[in-house]
Amino acid sequence: ETVDDGRASIYQSVISNTSKEMSCLSDFPMPEDFPNFLPNSKVLEYFRIFAKKFDLLKYIQFQTTVLSVKKHPDFATSGQWVVVTENNGKKQSAVFDGVMICSGHHVFPNLPLESFPGIQKFKGQYFHSRQYKHPEGFEKKRILVIGIGNSASDIAVELSKKAAQVFISTRHGSWVLSRISEDGYPWDLTFLTRFKAMLKNIVPRIVVKWAMENVVYQWFNHENYGLVPQNKYLLKEPVVNDDLPSRILYGAIKVKSRVKELTETSAIFEDGTVEENIDIIVFATGYTFSFPFLDDLVKVENNMVSLYKFIFPPQLEKSTLACIGLIQPLGPIFPAIELQARWVTRVFKGLCTLPSERTMMEDIIKRNKQRIDWFGESKSQLLQTSYISYSDELAVEIGVKPDILSLLLKDPKLAVKLYFGPCNSYQYRLVGPGQWDGARNAIFTQKQRILKPLKTRAIKTSSTFPVSFLLKILGLLAVVVAFFSQLQ
Repeated sequence: ETVDDGRASIYQSVISNTSKEMSCLSDFPMPEDFPNFLPNSKVLEYFRIFAKKFDLLKYIQFQTTVLSVKKHPDFATSGQWVVVTENNGKKQSAVFDGVMICSGHHVFPNLPLESFPGIQKFKGQYFHSRQYKHPEGFEKKRILVIGIGNSASDIAVELSKKAAQVFISTRHGSWVLSRISEDGYPWDLTFLTRFKAMLKNIVPRIVVKWAMENVVYQWFNHENYGLVPQNKYLLKEPVVNDDLPSRILYGAIKVKSRVKELTETSAIFEDGTVEENIDIIVFATGYTFSFPFLDDLVKVENNMVSLYKFIFPPQLEKSTLACIGLIQPLGPIFPAIELQARWVTRVFKGLCTLPSERTMMEDIIKRNKQRIDWFGESKSQLLQTSYISYSDELAVEIGVKPDILSLLLKDPKLAVKLYFGPCNSYQYRLVGPGQWDGARNAIFTQKQRILKPLKTRAIKTSSTFPVSFLLKILGLLAVVVAFFSQLQ
């Protein structure tokens, strides 16, 4: 119910946008009776089960604030850090060999009031979406939600069931996906495959744009609903919301263009239209990130995050400081940050070595150019990255990326699953450091964990001829032939 400074905050109705099989940690599948998309309480329950299973609670200091993280006087040789914390008013200092910053990038709200002329005159209530908890108290109000991200859409949909009218103001528009995809399976199980990632990388950009447009338009025409993105060629994170188009269709939500000006009671939009008697404005305008306890060791300069692979500050004499979770993958975040943590621990132990500062800076600049090319220059896209390619990148560093070509000879059934099936975290436990004996079985049993919470009514099932497996084998062979043809 409360919103605390310096801590992330969520609204009560938050449901995950990525499914349980794509979101779970690599050696610990979620319980099969868990729903495919988790309410926030179930996500918390999963992590509590995980912490208990691996006896992690004894390592966690709750109710503790980090005041400062500074280099030890002999940092150049030891790589150590002096960390000052506070618990119940009592300050404590300790020395650590390595530090991971895991507070993420959804803590400090971005509230650009200077971009909304007239806000000082507005007589209604306004606040950042971080303050929103539930729809009670918003009954019969006329509400303007500024933004078109996942939070903006969730809040607008929820408020539209209580309010007199809800408006969404968007500058650029967005593609909107349903959680339900092909044959009723979760969207990410069908979207996030190695095969589709390969196609995205080799076909012309216009084909990628056409394919994305074709997928979302199968659900509804975004132009008719006023949601079509301004620049269709940029690959941006889609909004995942099952109810938004329906609420627009009902008239409960109206989509508007960018706010040009605010008056005491109304909003004037870029297209010249005006909405009167606005009671409340919700600024779903995203977040900024900052680490005030770090003395500017991690910062944004020239619209670029100066972290090697979104993790390591390149300028340090010793690689003993890392940022975990400072990314926004087009897919599930938990498996990606797990890979980050696995790599970081090996770097801290000296089992993996980072390149020179110059090489790391060159990589940072190159990655930033690629990000702008794919996602655009907006500050909201600073941390955007492709889920599969980024995960594979880290997996190579750790030594856990599966070799699908060799598996095609040794275990063709598994190779087909890895290439055409969902690219989930189990794939990174098949080989290398931290190999898990249950990884292959987890991959082959994921379908039953997906269907288990849905099978609450006994019905007769019809059997179908399993031609899909043969088609996938032929498709994989075609890819292999094409690959070797390019080498000649």
